[in-house]
Amino acid sequence: MNGKEMSASPAGGLVHGMGRELCEADWPALTNDEVRAVLGRFERHAKSGSSRDAAISWHSPRPMSAAAIVRFADGEVFVKRHHVAVRAPERLRVEHEFARYLRARGQPLPRARRDARGDTVVRDGDFIYEVHERAAGVDLYRDVPSWYPFTSWDHARAAGRALASFHRAARDFPLPPSEPGVLTNSTVIVASAEPLAALARLVAARPGLARAVAHRSLIDDFSRYHLRAIEVAAPLLRTLAPQWGHGDWHASNLTWSSTGPKAVVAGVLDLGLANQTFAVHDLAVALERNTVDWLDLAGTGSAVADLEAVDALVDGYEEVQPLDEHEWAALVAVLPVVHLEYALAEVEYFAEVVRSPDNADLAYDGYFIGHTQWFEEAAGSEFIEHLQRRALRC
Repeated sequence: MNGKEMSASPAGGLVHGMGRELCEADWPALTNDEVRAVLGRFERHAKSGSSRDAAISWHSPRPMSAAAIVRFADGEVFVKRHHVAVRAPERLRVEHEFARYLRARGQPLPRARRDARGDTVVRDGDFIYEVHERAAGVDLYRDVPSWYPFTSWDHARAAGRALASFHRAARDFPLPPSEPGVLTNSTVIVASAEPLAALARLVAARPGLARAVAHRSLIDDFSRYHLRAIEVAAPLLRTLAPQWGHGDWHASNLTWSSTGPKAVVAGVLDLGLANQTFAVHDLAVALERNTVDWLDLAGTGSAVADLEAVDALVDGYEEVQPLDEHEWAALVAVLPVVHLEYALAEVEYFAEVVRSPDNADLAYDGYFIGHTQWFEEAAGSEFIEHLQRRALRC
């Protein structure tokens, strides 16, 4: 597993970018020799020799890590590589423990395999690897970029039902929240009684982020675009019980029972953004990820929400877990700022880890500021008013 021998990018050379166009990968693609060496450290493969014949059958087009489906004589696995600047081994083990907890409560998450020492994380220099069993169901959206909508409202409804079931299963997961960092999701700011102080602590604890925003008017921008919304949302969130959520409930992180428009969720993927937040915060993430065409905002300066998809997702959720008036109020209030903390994590990733100033600027202007600002414009206001009307009917 010599990093110098890795190819530059997945088959075809391009992955999903920050817009609609494909782009060069942030990380070298996994190679056959590399995955064979990783699998050779797992006792099952070492004993059978199956790792010698392993071959990559598909490269993931996701840009912030390298992943592939690997075929061998008696099955398939999913292998994913992270750089330690993005994901610490300890954090990856938390994800695996969360998945184990959820599986024990009936959630359809693929199992992380253990190496010969019993660990689910394999390290080689600055890279760490995880190996998962193949997820059940059809990976229907695997080549679809994040922020693309569902292909049917029935899919949105099914995703809402599955998310509510996920939240029920996750409710008592006992581990404390993971600290904010590169490419992490959190609510340390949006649920804080002192959001400006929370922002200052966050930046002070993350030198990379501090460097990334040193040329920006961060406090002024935060006060202008976010502070008022947080002052409404934070007290509402603090009346609710914190709990772990998925953090990135998007169609591409789910597998499906068929390729048809009425397919239901068959499996749940990728706990990379999972953290202790609030169930309604996680639901707000799902609404934001799946029902607003943010790629249009980046490309044309305007975006619209699919309100039928909003209704379908919320209808599905409430079939399993109805929202009370306090949860509705918190959901509506947090939605405009639900992307704020992850946007800062993206700014740090692009500026400090992969050294992409253009993408760092896009994450700051388009995501950190742009998403919240959109909710003050006509289309975003219509989205909020639509949810407010629904809340009055609860």
